[in-house]
Amino acid sequence: MPVQPVHFSEAALKFLRGLKRNNDRIWFDERKPIYEAELKAPLLALIDEVNAGLARFSPEHVRPAPKVMMRIYRDIRFSKNKAPYKTHVSAWWARQGLEKTSGGGFYFHLDANEIHIAAGVYMPEREQLLAIRSHLAEHHAEYRKIMASKKLKASMQVFDGNPMARGPKGYPADHPAMDLLVQRQWGVIAVLPAARALEPTLARDIVEHFRLAAPMVSFLNRPLASRPKAPLF
Repeated sequence: MPVQPVHFSEAALKFLRGLKRNNDRIWFDERKPIYEAELKAPLLALIDEVNAGLARFSPEHVRPAPKVMMRIYRDIRFSKNKAPYKTHVSAWWARQGLEKTSGGGFYFHLDANEIHIAAGVYMPEREQLLAIRSHLAEHHAEYRKIMASKKLKASMQVFDGNPMARGPKGYPADHPAMDLLVQRQWGVIAVLPAARALEPTLARDIVEHFRLAAPMVSFLNRPLASRPKAPLF
């Protein structure tokens, strides 16, 4: 019997719309079975399907679905915003060996209005930030060639790198990679309507975006990680 493609339901989007209006524990707890059935279970199944695609070109990012799925509960310990839940579900495919750090990876996000499919390095720790800058300073021509891919540019946009006002210490102001070195994060993103999450091509679409971004992710991880490993399972 053929496996049915994984996607979300209109009930999932309805739940996310409701959560945005009613971000409190009582509302969530009363509807937790809906969250489990319409969001958590499909997301775990979607991750498994995406893993099968990733295994073909980025096996070092294949991880068990529960490790890839991000918690819906917000960390409110140091935040003025005490809303207990995120208003989206998401998944992060870290590279093996960099799971507890901020190396390059692949990201999926679904909220009531949009899908985000992204890849790159987001808010790296200082040691990793400096390592990536050094790597870019030496190999910026290679990075520019990767980012100039017509298919990548047609499908995804460079996301905000949170640039510094001045160039980083240790590099001359006229360094040919200065436009890259002033960035604090590097990556690409595609923002699509949430309705795309209802389509049976969802996993295939995610995998295709990840495939286009994979050379960039591999480049950014090169100064951070040892040689690629086989999938964990």
